[in-house]
Amino acid sequence: MKIKMLTRNPDEYLRETKRDIYKIPRNYDPSLHPFEAAREYTRALNAVKLDKIFAKPFLKSLEGHKDAISCICKHPSKLSILLSGAYDGEIRTWNLSSGKCIRSFLAHDGVLRSITYVPDAEHFITVGDDKTIKTWSATKEDEPLNTIISKTVLTGISHHRDKPIFATCGEKCHIWEQTRNEPVRTFEWGVDSLYDVKFNPVQSNLLAACTSERRIILYDTRDTGPLRKITMKLRSNKLAWNPMESMTFTCANEDYNLYTYDIRKWQTPVNVHMDHVEAVIDVDYSPTGKEFVSGSYDKSIRIFEVNKGHSREVYHTKRMQRLTCVGWSLDNKYIITGSDEMNLRLWKARASEKLGIVRSRQRTSLLYNEALKEKYMAHPQIRRIARHRQVPKHLYNAQAELRKIREKNKRKEANRRYHSKKGAVPFVSEREAHIVRHD
Repeated sequence: MKIKMLTRNPDEYLRETKRDIYKIPRNYDPSLHPFEAAREYTRALNAVKLDKIFAKPFLKSLEGHKDAISCICKHPSKLSILLSGAYDGEIRTWNLSSGKCIRSFLAHDGVLRSITYVPDAEHFITVGDDKTIKTWSATKEDEPLNTIISKTVLTGISHHRDKPIFATCGEKCHIWEQTRNEPVRTFEWGVDSLYDVKFNPVQSNLLAACTSERRIILYDTRDTGPLRKITMKLRSNKLAWNPMESMTFTCANEDYNLYTYDIRKWQTPVNVHMDHVEAVIDVDYSPTGKEFVSGSYDKSIRIFEVNKGHSREVYHTKRMQRLTCVGWSLDNKYIITGSDEMNLRLWKARASEKLGIVRSRQRTSLLYNEALKEKYMAHPQIRRIARHRQVPKHLYNAQAELRKIREKNKRKEANRRYHSKKGAVPFVSEREAHIVRHD
């Protein structure tokens, strides 16, 4: 004889502890929940509004420099250590967690142009306007361990990922060994002066440089000369390699835009990132390679996703002046910026992120809210709230003016094409419009 019985598993409804909530069995059949979409939409709307309420990205300001900050350098293994250099040649070592200066000394006579750590993190190298390359100990010694006098002006430095060699840029691109006082190799292409040089973090034999003649040049240390170059309408100030994709890099340009290039397809940029309203001075990638941060003379910081043309976030304060350098921390949580008014600032990479300990139930709730926002982001009301940013008046007016200029140029080109013979006025895309020549 067969007997049918109703059974219940105690694990499904009993509490694990006295303070835990009761577990209620739920049937997930969609026919039993006709208002589920409306309920989820309301939750998504509340989640995106809460993001705006808790969006407080600014954390602290680090004061102490006596002149404008020219460059910053992150420690390769310690998240709380940061080096900063100023236009008066002073170097300061900061503890970001406490916000205090650990060490300060005068390194160069004149502007300190760039700093880089040696991979062992026990030394760092600096270059300045006094045509010297100095190696310093990362401890409390204030005298340089080694000084190299260069024959040319130096504007930037970049160290190899693991080998004891580094590259400097100025009138020429030099490759140096740490044990020698003469360059091992020199690259030059015409009479360009170089503003910035960066080793590729993955393909460590490659390095790229920005020049005064509006060019971006690609070098290979295994070759005798430059590999290729591209000429743009205006010059690029800085560039940054993607740490996760060895073939792509982003350059900060004087025409208010940033350009992401793929060295396998050199003819046109992969993406054009536009939102700044003045020259972009510096750019740095996040350790995940999915986002980057840029600083501009328009006194704002913008965070871009690699595959999108407009920024997802803009940071600004009343006291912050023109940006000179930006950096993204290696734990992917913070952004460090330096500006003309002698202050370093620490920001959150995600404006509404909760810092500190997050309990399991709260983490589950946050993940649920993120999934809801992603699911309903196409809805007009949610998209409008998520995209809205309060910007200063000068930024708002400049963006409106630039928008009018772009619309005028597009309308003019369309009229010329309409009133000309077929093919007489070729169509030029936004990505190709800023390229003059590539070799």
